[in-house]
Amino acid sequence: MLLLLRLIRESYLFAFQAIAVNKVRTLLSLLGITIGIFCIISVFTIFDSMAISIRENIASLGSNTLYIQKWPWAMGGDYPWWKYWQRPEASLEDMRELQKRSSLAEYSAFVTAVNKTVKYQGNYAENVAILGVSQDYNEVSAFEIGEGRYLSPTESSSGKNVAVIGADLATDLFRDSDPIGRTIKVFGRNIEIIGVTKKAGEDMFGESNDRRLMIPINYFKTLIDLRDVGATIIVKAKPLVSNEALMDELTGIMRSIRKLKPTADDNFAINQTSIITKGFESLFSVIGTVGWIIGGFSLLVGGFGIANIMFVSVKERTSIIGIQKALGAKNYFILLQFLFEAIFLSIIGGIVGLLLVFTLTQIISHGFDFHLTLTAGNIILGISVSAIIGLVSGIIPAFSASRLDPVEAMRTGA
Repeated sequence: MLLLLRLIRESYLFAFQAIAVNKVRTLLSLLGITIGIFCIISVFTIFDSMAISIRENIASLGSNTLYIQKWPWAMGGDYPWWKYWQRPEASLEDMRELQKRSSLAEYSAFVTAVNKTVKYQGNYAENVAILGVSQDYNEVSAFEIGEGRYLSPTESSSGKNVAVIGADLATDLFRDSDPIGRTIKVFGRNIEIIGVTKKAGEDMFGESNDRRLMIPINYFKTLIDLRDVGATIIVKAKPLVSNEALMDELTGIMRSIRKLKPTADDNFAINQTSIITKGFESLFSVIGTVGWIIGGFSLLVGGFGIANIMFVSVKERTSIIGIQKALGAKNYFILLQFLFEAIFLSIIGGIVGLLLVFTLTQIISHGFDFHLTLTAGNIILGISVSAIIGLVSGIIPAFSASRLDPVEAMRTGA
């Protein structure tokens, strides 16, 4: 242990001596390591941050929630697109039958949407998402009421002309006034505001729930023919019920509702958030590979730079190596001494690269609406890759130094 500590200490001192004596040469040689680590870790940092944000947004949809729709979220195989087109939309009758027959579903809700202009006195909000929702929509969708309240069962069943609106829409229409109890116009009809959702901001997909308006589906269907718009039945599983079990049950119930023959294909899709997650994981895997390729070239150049430094270091210290060997130093002592030095130099270049990545994260996080985080995992990865590059680059110079003849070494150094 004492010998190892001595080796590390001497290698550490020699590494910094190399930097101190030949600053420009050493820094230029380490530039490849710095750029390589910067390229790789910056790519991983950006996409790790994106992945975290996307997973949070997907999680807000509900990991134990299934979506019954006309179209699947991922299409493929030999199933022709026109058969998807011919499928019927999910209907209120489908949802009601599911609620009666399902024993694994805790909540089921129906939702559909159109974009319309909303008016309040002289204020207009265009292209607002008008959602027609059933009573339990608040149980299967991630939003919170900031002011007022959600739809009551009586308002939902009777189809009363009331609405819950998003925070940004409330600001656009009412400025600093209290929106609760005010009457707005949608589809040329008067609708009373009973609630405002808390501000949530945009997600990674650029979507926001802050500019939407929710009304009871039984009122919505008096304004729009539900057969003309896409619809979704959202089903949330009971606690401890797996998505697979719920999906199997819903598939059987939907086939029964639609009166499909045993040999007939499903004319509905049951989607889950894991489909989106898998798609993004595949994308990030490809981008991560590209990051390794781009950074790999810089690391290769950096490796040659480290090897060059070490060969020069061996040549400059040939007489010292001879003296050490004459005093009884073993070959492995000389080998490890130069290997540690190569690793220290490479790690220094890697640390500079990580500092550049950290600076990048601070600039982007403070200058743009996107939070970047340099994770501990990426820091460890950067230092580990640097150490491996140093080890590989220094092995040949270190081996050549360890094989020097002490007499020849002292004569050459003299």
